[in-house]
Amino acid sequence: MIIQQIIEIINTNQTFLVVAHENPDGDAIGSTLGLALALRDMGKEVVAYNVNSVPAVMRFLPESDFISNSLPENAGFDVAFVLDAGDLERTTLPVKDLCQTLINIDHHPDSTFGDPCYLDTTACATAVLIYRLLSACQYPMSLPVAKALYLGILSDTGSFRYSSANQEAFLVAGELVGLGVDPWEVSSNLYESHAPERMKLLGMVLPTLHIAASGRYASVVLTLDALKKSGALEEHADGFVNYPRSISGVEVALFFNQISSDLYKISFRSRGNIDVGSLAHKLGGGGHHNAAGAKLSGSLDEVKTSVFTLLDQLLS
Repeated sequence: MIIQQIIEIINTNQTFLVVAHENPDGDAIGSTLGLALALRDMGKEVVAYNVNSVPAVMRFLPESDFISNSLPENAGFDVAFVLDAGDLERTTLPVKDLCQTLINIDHHPDSTFGDPCYLDTTACATAVLIYRLLSACQYPMSLPVAKALYLGILSDTGSFRYSSANQEAFLVAGELVGLGVDPWEVSSNLYESHAPERMKLLGMVLPTLHIAASGRYASVVLTLDALKKSGALEEHADGFVNYPRSISGVEVALFFNQISSDLYKISFRSRGNIDVGSLAHKLGGGGHHNAAGAKLSGSLDEVKTSVFTLLDQLLS
């Protein structure tokens, strides 16, 4: 069994790198921190890395500063865990050059790199896969690890609102609450502790709302100019794609995020009937059936035209 293979690798090695995708969401941060702290508790030497800083709303997690956005000089590791990345390039690190063994743990489709590769697309979050692994290790889960994993599950299930919120999501969350996690503490920090700059930015993004003539998809746009005027950071726009998705009749929501003068990152969210993962794949990106993303070059009008044309074809 692949979990036993990973346990054997943990037991027979000493130095570990734990890394997830850039622009980390709650699952990426929760999985990274949970696994890294657990490995440290096991007596291992661990570096937890993300190219971006931990988002402010997640810094309440105990020892969140254990995740660093820099590596030690001449870094090298026995084992690298790549979590929730979907694609190795999203770590922004030459991971294969930094380790002897690369382990991929993920729930994104087509995430097939790594040896071993622990992939389960039925899992609600990568944090659940980390929970399975640590349970199989008979690790006596600490409260900091439990909080991190709970945040990952809460975030990736949309507070248990998404279709990914399966029976295992509730069972594991219940176990973590039983270990001392306070659901109110986690949810209030994650969803009700936003910076004023986020609200200013939201006020600039919502007027960009576009609803298709069919009413079946809707989008909003974040420009670099809006970021500058609001004083916000890109992380403050996390979750903005959910506003167009909340409109009655909308099956697909899109969030166009300007990265540079002629580059946009597009986030897709589906209510379930439309496979936005396949749509993102056609645009050079990837993701799940209900949540995916891609990057496209061009002006905003050109990017919108390309995406809307494919989406109209998909919906027809």
